[in-house]
Amino acid sequence: MILEVADIRIAPGQQAAFEAAIARGVAEVISRSPGFLRHQLQRGIEAPERYLLLIDWATLENHTVDFRGGPLFGQWRAIVGPFFAEPPKVEHFQLATP
Repeated sequence: MILEVADIRIAPGQQAAFEAAIARGVAEVISRSPGFLRHQLQRGIEAPERYLLLIDWATLENHTVDFRGGPLFGQWRAIVGPFFAEPPKVEHFQLATP
């Protein structure tokens, strides 16, 4: 399993609309992608315009090739992209100890 961590900054005052867009985007788009397992959205306390979107994928390629390289990515970005104050920073992690 691979954990995608997307560090997202949005425009001030857009939290409710952004959170609704994330929920819609996951339900309608990302959940249809091969290898998608689950997601979690965390909102910053000190910086409420900062979010961490955590997505578990079966493999790295499920995210980088199947999702990012396929048609679903454009649909996802159309839903959530308008809220971004800057491009998200995305990294991948794997469990260090079982």
